[in-house]
Amino acid sequence: MSEKSPTIWAVIPSRYGAVRLPGKPLVQIAGKPMIQHVWERASRAKKLSKVVVATDDERIRAAVQSFGGEAIMTRADHRSGTDRVAEVAATAHADIFINVQGDEPLVSPEAIDALVDAIADDKSVQLATLAVPLQHTKDIMDPNIVKVVLDFNSDALYFSRAPIPWVRDTKNSVHAQHLKHLGLYAYRKEALLDYNTLPPGDLERVEQLEQLRWMENGYKMRVAETEHDAVSVDVPEDVEKVEKLMREAAQGN
Repeated sequence: MSEKSPTIWAVIPSRYGAVRLPGKPLVQIAGKPMIQHVWERASRAKKLSKVVVATDDERIRAAVQSFGGEAIMTRADHRSGTDRVAEVAATAHADIFINVQGDEPLVSPEAIDALVDAIADDKSVQLATLAVPLQHTKDIMDPNIVKVVLDFNSDALYFSRAPIPWVRDTKNSVHAQHLKHLGLYAYRKEALLDYNTLPPGDLERVEQLEQLRWMENGYKMRVAETEHDAVSVDVPEDVEKVEKLMREAAQGN
């Protein structure tokens, strides 16, 4: 008898009170609120059982329901998207949860499926995420771009805003692959529910990277490589950039 396939939910944490772009989930991009773009693209992934939006704001819930999506109300005091996804997971009948960033309206359905493959096919994997090879040298030094280095099993050794690995020998030809971490995460339910019980560590505090809490507490995180880079909307100028990319994609088709 074949094993039952795991139930996999994509959860899009979405809050209204972004500092640099208030009301960010409802910002109009190409005639639709940003949260609708994220929900529609996540819904195109082939390996998900359900896609839901987790929010603390009635305006976001109303918008999601207006385009036929499902929204779950969560507490307003969560400090991170992971906490919000964990609240959903506590009462959801699902085995694996995918944390899809609500500010990435170009999120790739294929990247979500690759992330599912990284965790669903191996029960020893409790956590997984994605990375993409960096294409531009300037990005290696950019602290806003998080880098990751891996062990031989493709588990993360460390995430950092610093340029890792650092190439010490510049006199000789040295090949070093630099990977950009993408903020898509997959968690088995038990590991996700452990998150709030884990004490934050110095590395998380210094780097300001919440995924380091897992590593400082002894968890391993599988990293799958993808060719689908992410584009996030953080400031008003990013809206025009995303709309330009959408037009170019439409013309390419």
